Amino acid sequence: MGKIKIITDSTSYIEKSYIIKENVSVVPLNYVFDGESFLEGFKGEYDEFFNKLASTSLFPSTSQPAAGDFFNVYKEAFEEGYDEIIAILLSSKISGTYNSAVLAKNMLDDERITIIDSESAASNLRFLVEDAVNTAKEGKTSKEIEDFIDKKKKTMNVFLTTGTLEYLARGGRLSSIQSTLGNLLSIKPIIQLKDGELELLEKVRGKNNALSKILSYVNDDVQKIGVCHILNIDEAMKFKEILEEKYPNAIITLDDLGPVVGAHLGPKTLGICFY
Repeated sequence: MGKIKIITDSTSYIEKSYIIKENVSVVPLNYVFDGESFLEGFKGEYDEFFNKLASTSLFPSTSQPAAGDFFNVYKEAFEEGYDEIIAILLSSKISGTYNSAVLAKNMLDDERITIIDSESAASNLRFLVEDAVNTAKEGKTSKEIEDFIDKKKKTMNVFLTTGTLEYLARGGRLSSIQSTLGNLLSIKPIIQLKDGELELLEKVRGKNNALSKILSYVNDDVQKIGVCHILNIDEAMKFKEILEEKYPNAIITLDDLGPVVGAHLGPKTLGICFY
């Protein structure tokens, strides 16, 4: 049985303690804010970014890791004695991260590297990484893990609503006029990740209606739910309690969204990732 290295990127928003324990490698995405360049960090390190985002009219730009970043991580894994590598990454329709990983594989010219487009992000990407780690421990082959992940990702869903429409407007996803009118009318968007892309599913009046609508999309046999939020821990905890009561057999976690995924959504965002 070959020793398999699992790699992901920073938009999995995975706990630092987990990656240390399981020896998962995380390749960070980058963002530029107020003239400074940053690597996206780990859960617990995002508050400063979002507090600054809320207190300024500036808006960050984000970028994928360079192919060289993946090349170095691949090379290091093989030098550490791993026989194969599986990289599970942010949706290729959201970022060029997947393309950078493929380019690095071509540079290394090594077929022992498998690269999977998660077609998702955040908690769902983390779920797939955890599944890959667990199935590798069970002694599954790289091909068996890839097939399992490809099947599992087709059952995933993401639904989010924002505290305000302002950040969708700042990021060019909504006109400023639409944003202003929407905020005055307390309009909340339901944003879905579908076929690897974020899209506006519908608009409803008020946060409670938005959360009720999101709840209605969850199937009864749900296995894992990540309650995702940005500077909104109190509402997230309340929503988690509602989910725990309705889906007692599901594993439900509280998860932060980081700068790369969260910049367009902004503080007070709340939603769920699930399969």
